[in-house]
Amino acid sequence: MKLASAVLVVLFACFAWIQNVNSQNSAKPEDLAQTSAQSWLALTDSAKYAESWQEASTAFKASISQDKWVEMVAPVRTTLGKVLSRKLKSATYLKDPPNLPSGEYVQILYDTSFENRKDAVESIAPMLDKDGKWRVTGYFIK
Repeated sequence: MKLASAVLVVLFACFAWIQNVNSQNSAKPEDLAQTSAQSWLALTDSAKYAESWQEASTAFKASISQDKWVEMVAPVRTTLGKVLSRKLKSATYLKDPPNLPSGEYVQILYDTSFENRKDAVESIAPMLDKDGKWRVTGYFIK
């Protein structure tokens, strides 16, 4: 009886693992990219700018040094103040867009309200990085 119970536990664990792998493989790029963007934005919202650079895509890090990124983003975000709300406006999957390195991207737009600017639009572009993870490669506030 103990052996049968142990076999059932192992089979259940294998089945759960397979389900998890399958659900990750079937997740839409837009959803995976948005999860990555939200984690990255949490760092930026917390003024962890150096950490946000470290978590960015290879292409992002190749285009701007960590020091320059911090120097550019800190005064902008400080002036805007804390995020009061952020609502997803759109998420669009793009493959090999013009004027960008070939690859997979998701253009995400958020309607964002900051303390000192109530009607901003954040544009964030995660890309599928070389290691298979979605990482931010662009960030703009309008």
